[in-house]
Amino acid sequence: MRSLSSLFRCALLLLGVTCAAVLHAQDNVFTGTNTGADRVRIAAADFKAGSADAANLKRVFDTVLFSDLGNAGVFDLMSKSLQPQTQPGSPAELKLTDWSGGATNASFVAFGSYGVSGGRSTVNGYVFDTHNMQYPQVLGKQYVDAADENGARTVAHKFADEIILRLGGGLPGIAESKIFYVHAAGGTKEIWAMDYDGANPHAVTHLGTISLSPRVSPDNSRVAFSSLGNDGWQIRVFSLLLNRMIASPSGGGTNLSPAWSGSGQLAYSSSRSGDPEIYVADGNGNGARRVTTSRGPDVSPTWNPKTNSQIAWVSGRTGLPQLYVMDADGAGIQRMTDGGYATSVSWSPNGQFLAFAWDRKYGPGAPGGQDIYVMDVASKRWVQLTNGVGRCDFPSWSPDGRHIVYAVGSGARAEIWTMLADGTGKHRLLGSGNDMPNWSFR
Repeated sequence: MRSLSSLFRCALLLLGVTCAAVLHAQDNVFTGTNTGADRVRIAAADFKAGSADAANLKRVFDTVLFSDLGNAGVFDLMSKSLQPQTQPGSPAELKLTDWSGGATNASFVAFGSYGVSGGRSTVNGYVFDTHNMQYPQVLGKQYVDAADENGARTVAHKFADEIILRLGGGLPGIAESKIFYVHAAGGTKEIWAMDYDGANPHAVTHLGTISLSPRVSPDNSRVAFSSLGNDGWQIRVFSLLLNRMIASPSGGGTNLSPAWSGSGQLAYSSSRSGDPEIYVADGNGNGARRVTTSRGPDVSPTWNPKTNSQIAWVSGRTGLPQLYVMDADGAGIQRMTDGGYATSVSWSPNGQFLAFAWDRKYGPGAPGGQDIYVMDVASKRWVQLTNGVGRCDFPSWSPDGRHIVYAVGSGARAEIWTMLADGTGKHRLLGSGNDMPNWSFR
């Protein structure tokens, strides 16, 4: 049998569910990054150093800003090799015609200065419309942060997000967002976090046990996850504000795969009634109520963040795990997938799409593989985003809905990758030993 999602495997061990199915091909799904709309043509000039001691930090800033704009998915970012050699540090030093014509031919240019004084960095950043000679300034911001590499990265992320907000259709950028994940080492699995681009990986928990499925709260103040302790698998919560574990109610049975709603409720899977079912509780885990009742494992809930009134989840009630959607009170159940083996669902921020892992040709003699798919909820049409890279699992949407982070491989070989929501721009964020990523709400 193929390797299963660790969460669904826990449930299947209780019931021993097996079967096979065949699916039909679907039409393309347009997720917002593959609609054919022209991307904004922008140049990001190297900033001008205000002092000799600012040069090294300025290089960090330039690199991060260029990477952030390139990762955004909304820009046609000009290569540095095609840009003019000048480094304008202020509007008075910018010659628009240098950037609007020739090989550069940019519609917008980001530029500015980077200075260091008294242990602080001061960054003056601008964006100008190269084709508007009368009123070219689109953005002008000043940032002050620590004169170190982390401060340079932070300011670059902030400036990039401001540019993306102004020029990318009004959606906030993701450069300041975080990704939480499971890091395996020395026989334990702890919850870790990193910047959206894979930088600054660091441990969040130090429990010395097995912890899975981190989910960060809508206000970025807490991380809920399932962890193995003396009382079995329980949902636990870590406060990012207090930097410590905080109290969370303990329930009977095996409790797995917590998920926050946009309003702060928790949904999770629990076998306290004998059969793994979906429960919903308040943000502190109190007042838990059961919302599924059919026989068969029900796991991996995720909320519709647009409405907070629907839950998608994975159920084995008809045999192999399939994807379902229901109202938050358990009514209005719809089966979304029509066969194969589906796991690990995530709901897009706009409420329109589901990303999930799916082996459509699961079963003896049926060549297939577990890949990431995106489905339009209304039409149930889907598109396959990964293929031929190995087992893919645990997709999670970025807060702008333009990106998906996911795991490639399993066990000690699991890696964390990211891509645009149309399947392009795939690249690895972290190597082996890292799994189950979850993108912060913002």
